[in-house]
Amino acid sequence: MDKLIITGGARLDGEIRISGAKNAALPILAATLLADGPVTVGNLPHLHDITTMIELFGRMGIEPVIDEKLAVEIDPRTIKTLVAPYELVKTMRASILVLGPMVARFGEAEVALPGGCAIGSRPVDLHIRGLEAMGAKIEVEGGYIKAKAPEGGLRGAHFFFDTVSVTGTENIMMAAALAKGRSVLQNAAREPEVVDLANFINAMGGNVQGAGTDTITIDGVERLHSANYRVMPDRIETGTYLVAAAVTGGRVKVKDTDPTILEAVLEKLKEAGADINTGEDWIELDMHGKRPKAVNLRTAPYPAFPTDMQAQFISLNAIAEGTGAVIETIFENRFMHVYEMHRMGAQIQVEGNTAIVTGVKALKGAPVMATDLRASASLVLSALVAEGDTLIDRIYHIDRGYECIEEKLQMLGAKIRRVPG
Repeated sequence: MDKLIITGGARLDGEIRISGAKNAALPILAATLLADGPVTVGNLPHLHDITTMIELFGRMGIEPVIDEKLAVEIDPRTIKTLVAPYELVKTMRASILVLGPMVARFGEAEVALPGGCAIGSRPVDLHIRGLEAMGAKIEVEGGYIKAKAPEGGLRGAHFFFDTVSVTGTENIMMAAALAKGRSVLQNAAREPEVVDLANFINAMGGNVQGAGTDTITIDGVERLHSANYRVMPDRIETGTYLVAAAVTGGRVKVKDTDPTILEAVLEKLKEAGADINTGEDWIELDMHGKRPKAVNLRTAPYPAFPTDMQAQFISLNAIAEGTGAVIETIFENRFMHVYEMHRMGAQIQVEGNTAIVTGVKALKGAPVMATDLRASASLVLSALVAEGDTLIDRIYHIDRGYECIEEKLQMLGAKIRRVPG
């Protein structure tokens, strides 16, 4: 199993390109199943979850074609089986996203229930209830969700999400795209990735209105056609590299990104003392060699501060001037990185869903272990400013969400290398 060795102390400086957003790419790949012809999706990040989704299509009889620009062409007409097997679904929860499109387009689906997840319960009951509201008959047996559309196909429905669910919103929105009549989704997720999926459905000839607000209206259409679409940039990867520059007192320009989808994060970085300039598709952060100031923050669904950036800001507060409180409202055990950071000398007290972080002048390198995707990013950030070497184990978590993290950090001047386990 690969490990990362990071020698702290280098001030980051330079420019990097941001990859496509994994959390937009996965639902968009799932939505290609709705089309009645070949669909091409570009700007996909080279990540394990993307490979898994493409492998899942292969198992279902679809043969994705990858071109020299690493865009993927998918022709759902070649599908042979409507089963998403457990051995693939268990490695990637987002596999549940094929449920809605398959029932809508092919009239049935059999999708394994996702396995456990390190950051708490993420129930799939909203996906099931949404499809039932559209007339689907669903049974859960033997660890599989078995769904069948009614005679004549799914019907439009009004559906209220009693908790905001990004994948729930996406699954029901995809199903509604081919349902008969109008669907209205209330208390829908407002994330930019949901908007990107709606734009993709519309690019195939769909009629989705209101994405980005809490009420999405979908008028079902008879068919969705071929399209060529480019996935949006990854806002969490963008934020992570900006924080990397901030913790090291450095300067970084991130390109091929979108400042408008990161406003809550950019505000907190300004509060921490960063100089920030933005253009249409770039953001530049400069700390002018200064140590950041501690910030208080509270995670909440978009457009508020994202839970996926919480761990990175705990790393920032750990070496900042002053004390900052970080309140996590989305996932119940998202502070697992804190105990690893204690090994590096961080002063963090966890009280329920709040972490009180008192900044220290310097962290110390230590062997640490990644526990989930964003927690592992916080360990990388902490290692960049720690004295001496930090060895990070179980970095397959990092590889799930960050494309070529060591190459990108090396381009910014970090002393980081990957070693085989």
